[in-house]
Amino acid sequence: MRSNIHRTFIFSTIVAALGSSFAASALPEFPGSQYNHSVPDIQQVLGYKLGSRISEPAAIRQYFTTLAAQYPQQLKLVPYGESWQGRQLFYVVIGSEQNIARLDQLEQNMRKLADPVNTSEADAKALIEQQPASVWIANTLHGNELSPAESSMALAWHLLADQSEFTRNILANTLVYIDPLQNPDGHHRFVSRYYATAGMEHSDDRLSAEQNEPWPNGRSNHYLFDMNRDWISLTQPENRGRVRALQNTYPLLYVDSHEMGGDMTYYFSPEAEPYNPHIQQAQREVLNWVGQNNAKWFDRFGYHYFTREIFDAFYPGYGASWPLYQGSIAMTYEMASARGHHYRRSDGTVVTFADGIQRNFVAFMATLETASQRAKPLLQRFYQYRKDAVAQGSKAKTRSYIFPASRDKAGHQRLTALLTEQGIAVTQATKAFSACGKDYQSGAYVIDSAQSTYHLLRTLLDADVPMDQPFIKQQEALRANNLPDQIYDVTAWSLPLMFNLDMNECRASVKVEGVRVTEQRILPGSLARPDATYGFIVPWDGMDAARFAAAALKAGVVMRSSDLPFTHQNGTRYPSGSLIIARADNNTELNQTLEKLSAKSGAVLQGVDSSWHTDGPNAGSANMVRLQPVKVAMLWDEPASSLSAGSARFVLERELGQPVTAIRPAQLKQADLSRYQVLVLPATAGGSYQQALGEAGYNNIRHWTERGGVLITLGNATNFVLSGEAPMLASKREYKAGEEPATDGKDKEQVAGTVLNTEQYQQMVKAKQARPDWVPGFLAKAEVDQSHWLTAGLPASVNTVYVGNEIYQPLAINHGRNLLKFAGADEVKASGFVWQDNQQQIAHKPLLMWAPQGDGMVISFTQEPNYRAYVNGLHIALANAVLLAPAHSGAVR
Repeated sequence: MRSNIHRTFIFSTIVAALGSSFAASALPEFPGSQYNHSVPDIQQVLGYKLGSRISEPAAIRQYFTTLAAQYPQQLKLVPYGESWQGRQLFYVVIGSEQNIARLDQLEQNMRKLADPVNTSEADAKALIEQQPASVWIANTLHGNELSPAESSMALAWHLLADQSEFTRNILANTLVYIDPLQNPDGHHRFVSRYYATAGMEHSDDRLSAEQNEPWPNGRSNHYLFDMNRDWISLTQPENRGRVRALQNTYPLLYVDSHEMGGDMTYYFSPEAEPYNPHIQQAQREVLNWVGQNNAKWFDRFGYHYFTREIFDAFYPGYGASWPLYQGSIAMTYEMASARGHHYRRSDGTVVTFADGIQRNFVAFMATLETASQRAKPLLQRFYQYRKDAVAQGSKAKTRSYIFPASRDKAGHQRLTALLTEQGIAVTQATKAFSACGKDYQSGAYVIDSAQSTYHLLRTLLDADVPMDQPFIKQQEALRANNLPDQIYDVTAWSLPLMFNLDMNECRASVKVEGVRVTEQRILPGSLARPDATYGFIVPWDGMDAARFAAAALKAGVVMRSSDLPFTHQNGTRYPSGSLIIARADNNTELNQTLEKLSAKSGAVLQGVDSSWHTDGPNAGSANMVRLQPVKVAMLWDEPASSLSAGSARFVLERELGQPVTAIRPAQLKQADLSRYQVLVLPATAGGSYQQALGEAGYNNIRHWTERGGVLITLGNATNFVLSGEAPMLASKREYKAGEEPATDGKDKEQVAGTVLNTEQYQQMVKAKQARPDWVPGFLAKAEVDQSHWLTAGLPASVNTVYVGNEIYQPLAINHGRNLLKFAGADEVKASGFVWQDNQQQIAHKPLLMWAPQGDGMVISFTQEPNYRAYVNGLHIALANAVLLAPAHSGAVR
């Protein structure tokens, strides 16, 4: 009888069999493996060989569920959340039978090591002696990056089936956490569309439909978010679940497995410059340990790779960055993508789906070997990182961060809950106190720097995280030669700045009577004085009020919004935008309705017995407009940026509670839009709305606007309303400042000779009528015109993420209003890096323009207030444009 143990080919035979691309039937391969084939493989469970078909999310879950059922002593499946479309998110942990049997204790030990305040060095040493290493391998965060999810199944099968001493040692010394599919919704979108385009044979031609996904591609999740930018803001449920799971397990190594362009090879750590300065040198040393061992195995297999290029470690919101600030060692792996079954590279070679599966598998095994062999030093470094963080925080120049919380209750609640979710302790004072020469009221928030998450709180709260000056000088040199810079993502992300909340820094350790903030982002609202005889007032002081207004309109509540601030007879001063709900305008069940709406939205409604105001407009004034039920349409599909469309829809639907109807350009050209009060045009990504909609579409939207519609443009979608012989918005895009007009070159094949000096030469080689240089992303300060209803709820100045090179001229006063304009050149940079000439040119240019158009209006945000949904301080401006603007149009009701 043939034994169940099958010894694999010797290693030289393996390498010869691999050749330039890998056969699906050979997956996976690793030298010295001794497979027990009673462990079910992909074909036995799913009906096809690994690498021969791209697996759907349901199939991947089925495979891991089967393994968990048959091998509970070595593999545990743990659900950690649910995607927007209802797909279960889960990870599995694999180890030796002994380690899985004591898994709960081992994970508790890691939580103890993560808490150096309550775990002494002696206790930590004792824990380390009995603790295995741990590696978390996360796969396919971008749904169209295919091979990592398949490699996760290959790895799980190998770890269970291989009886070799090499693999048994890994499992004895290491807990292996595998998150096989981080983005099941996007992956399903890709797989279903891919096979819908496949023909008799799979094409490797980059021109083929298989290699070119329709809009939106499978990279993003249901709301079209790039979840690899979302880790510091946690807007998406997938990432929120992962962050909870990671803080339960604290893996020592974290691998985020991706794919990149098919013409490349394979990338692994160490990362490219610049590094975030809050990443510690000891962590960078471990990245080199991992990289060197990966290289050893790639050399043995004959696989090409590269390191220290392209993928940096500066922005903390990557999946491969965020765990670093918890003390783990996190890294990105990138495989050249076949984006299907196979892909012909520009050099004529073909990379296959199976190639990616095998290369990822080898990288995973190499990383597990590193963890297994270095378990004790990795554990010691993790504990020491957390312990040093507390010590560094206790001696930091800023010992305490204090939020006065004098405005925007909703914003403070959301921000402090977000910090709490990431393991940062926040205290809300229950009594007034003084600190560093300033007085604070009850309700203020205090964060002590002496925490094991010190480096995370610094990178999230500091106004600026500086880049290395040598790196910046290199980028300036590249730009001077018209070469692309190497800045991979945004350079600023300070959460207090993006929330537009005041924060003070204090050198002292501030002890206050208070309560620990929880992860609850929206606290239940309430009705104060529910028996008030006249009605209720809702202060327009943040997104709680806006959420309430959206829900109340859908519930049929009649309310008015004040264009101006006013003072009620009771002595309370209410800001512009505040809502008045009169009992006389509503039915007898008003209180029951308002109680439900306030509890869910977080808004606090203040009951009043009189309509009398001692200052400002009364309820019957023309400056008190009745809010109207709103239906919102959004242009959906090319040429819209899927990221812009998705984040805008998310903010409106999930933050505001306002449903959105998505309409494609083909229908929008001639659609009857009379049922809608608001139309949103997201920013574009290649192409233009002028081309997509044509003259008919432009005229349709213009006529709808003139009849009372509210047209909102986001980012470069503003260009659409600048087009035509009579633009809807009387602004212009600017060329780079100081550029001379271009000449047409006619009849000038020969010109007079010149004698140039260096300065004249530099001037001559400059591009004429060039666009401003591209800005990768900084936080820009803008000043607010608080006299207009569209800026209700905003403070005197706000911050926005500025990305790109679109700069617009201000509107003349007879054509509209510049309601948000960028600050002067010395103040416009709130945080991050921006080219000096861009900084000069952006100053005093508009961020938000408003212009009447017939009975309707155009509202143009020149930068996206919805950008990644993390510029929370501007969400109220978008809410104003959607909820308040229709009440100010001249449309006949």
